[in-house]
Amino acid sequence: MKIDICSFSGYRMYPGHGKKMVKSDGKTFIFLNGKCEASHILKRNPRKITWTVLYRRKHKKGVVEEVSKKRARRTVKFQRAIVGASLNDILAKRNMKPEVRKAQREQAIRAAKEKQRAQKAQKAQKKAPPPAPVKKCEILQSLCLVSLEPEKPNVINNQLGTC
Repeated sequence: MKIDICSFSGYRMYPGHGKKMVKSDGKTFIFLNGKCEASHILKRNPRKITWTVLYRRKHKKGVVEEVSKKRARRTVKFQRAIVGASLNDILAKRNMKPEVRKAQREQAIRAAKEKQRAQKAQKAQKKAPPPAPVKKCEILQSLCLVSLEPEKPNVINNQLGTC
């Protein structure tokens, strides 16, 4: 005795029940009753029809829950070394007392400030004060020739005026 399963609803069909439909492409469908056949022809989705086996399976209906709960694994913290720091170094820093840590921090800050001061001083030495700007009248005075006649001043002397 062969028990078939309905193509739409998923129910079991015993011999002598149901209807077989073969499409032109060769696919065969077996339906339990006219309701299933009509729903298939109307292209209804069996996963959205509440009474089908597919719907009940999808929405977890009728499944009896297990009595014992599944135990979740506890995560175990595992210490490993990081690149550039061994495990002993990491543990030593963690177990360090706050006073020692504060002293180290202050010492590091002091060293950084000292280094910064040294760099500023070095920059100041490299940067010499720029030469004083020369006035235009001084340049012209150095270029002009003293006139031979004191009564007749040079043209350049007139341009200079009083600098």
